[in-house]
Parts: sequence; C-alpha cells; structure tokens
Amino acid sequence: MKINRRLTLAAFAGMLAMGVAAPAYAADLIAIITPSHDNPFFKAEADGAAAKAKELGYEALVLVHDDDANKQSELIDTAIGRGAKAIVLDNAGADATVAAVQKAKDAGIPSFLIDREINATGVAAAQIVSNNYQGAQLGAQEFVKLMGEKGNYVELVGKESDTNAGIRSKGYHDVIDEYPDLKMVAQQSANWSQTEAFSKMESILQANPDIKGVISGNDTMAMGAWAALEAAGRKDVIVVGFDGSNDVRDSIKAGGIKATVLQPAYAQAQMAVEQADAWIKTGKGPAEEKQLMDCVLVNGDNAAKLETFALTN
Repeated sequence: MKINRRLTLAAFAGMLAMGVAAPAYAADLIAIITPSHDNPFFKAEADGAAAKAKELGYEALVLVHDDDANKQSELIDTAIGRGAKAIVLDNAGADATVAAVQKAKDAGIPSFLIDREINATGVAAAQIVSNNYQGAQLGAQEFVKLMGEKGNYVELVGKESDTNAGIRSKGYHDVIDEYPDLKMVAQQSANWSQTEAFSKMESILQANPDIKGVISGNDTMAMGAWAALEAAGRKDVIVVGFDGSNDVRDSIKAGGIKATVLQPAYAQAQMAVEQADAWIKTGKGPAEEKQLMDCVLVNGDNAAKLETFALTN
C-alpha cells in the first residue's frame, strides 16, 4: 500500500513537473474579487462566478474591495498567499489595478477581469467587459425618443476613476448631442452611489426645476435620482439607467423609471470562470484578451423578462 501511494505521489509530481494540468479538486481555489455587494450588480457577478467555480469543482474565495485600490492589493496578496489557481476580478481602478494584476501574474496566477478594463494589455489573461459604448448608445436613443427630442436634462456620471463611466458618458453624448433642442443643464458624478445620487438630484432639482429628464451612468444612481424626484412630486421626469437591475425592472413595471440597459453581469462572471478553468487545465488563455459582450435595451416591453441581470425567454 505504501509503495502504491509513493508511486501515485511520484506520478502526480511528475505531471506537475512536465506542466501537465491535474484535475480540479476541492483544494483548488479560484479567488473572486468585486466591489461591494451592496450594489446588486456586483453581487450578481460574485454569485455567478462562485456558482460556476463550485460547479467545476473549485473552492470559491469571495472577497470585496469596496473600490479601494489599496484593499484590492491586499486581497490579491491574500489570493496569492492562499495559493489561488486564478483570480476573477472586477477591479478598483483602471490605472491603480495594473500593478496588482501584474503582482498576481508574477506569482503565476492569471487574472480574468470582468466588467471594467484596465489601462494595460498583456497583464491580465482576459478582460471580459460589456460593450459599454454600444449599450450607452441604446440607452441614449431611447432617452431621446422618450424626451421627444427636446427639453432640459441632467446626466449623472459614475466614478471618475472607472473607465466605464467615461465610455458610457461618451456613448450617451454621441447620440444626444445630435439633437440641439436637448440641453444638458447639469452633469455631476454620484460615484455609482444611490445615496449620493439622491442628494445630488435634490440639489440639481432646486437649481433647475424645469428639467424634463435624467440619464444615469448606472441603475443605482438612477434609483437614487428617482427617489429624490418622487419625494419632490416630480414623477413626470424621465429617468433612464444602465445595468439591468431587478430594482429598476420593478420601477419600470410600476411606471417609474422608463428604461435601462442590460449588461449580462452573471453570464460575464461565469464566462470568466470557464476561461480560468480552461487555463488551469490546459495552460492556455482565450484567443483574445479583450472580449466585448453586447448590451440590450430594457423598457416596458420586456422588463417582465428581466431577472438577475439576464433576460428570460
């Protein structure tokens, strides 16, 4: 029995020495690091990635960096220390994250980024993101139609260090700015926060009581803006968001927020884990590092089919 055990261990060691991937056991760990789960989008990412990792036989280590680059770096140290086979990451800053992902790479751990890109290539194994520009154009086209191509409006922008905030804003304006009778009277960052959006919307509304619409960089800010508008008795204002959350789905169904843009958070995270699994087993990454997933407009016509950042049949 001892001889057989020694032979088995020797064979396993030989496989590792030759670079032959061993099958995944429970001890094989995939670290999943996202912003705060207070935002349902990021929770859906974590849930989707963890479910797929467990399905494929891995242990999932789910961590939250709270959009703090220093905390993110510490969590990547934790993943390295725990011997993670791969990291699935929705990062804490396009520039601030590069060094942390390089650190993981130097430790032999590939990173599969979701939702947000970093300002470097060849560092992460994959960057799987929603086509934010295409999605923003969809949202802007719906916004223009709902506004009747005229009126004063407000834009709520996401966190300035997040590449997605700028891409979505550009997508919005490349459509809306073609309509001279649509006038932006305020543009403020609410840092993806519902609470901050509520406060900003209250102030904007006091200064601009004649606004007709609000276009938001994400659903969380859209919900904050809508709450402030409701409190002020301004349910006539058109609000369009971005993400495809269940909260906004319910608001659309209730006649509140008018539309959002669905980015497939759950499916995106699962794709990242599948690519990590392929890397672990074969040593090969995806054919393309940067991968775009198209977004879908959600409004009163299809809101009932939306569930946890996916459209059902």
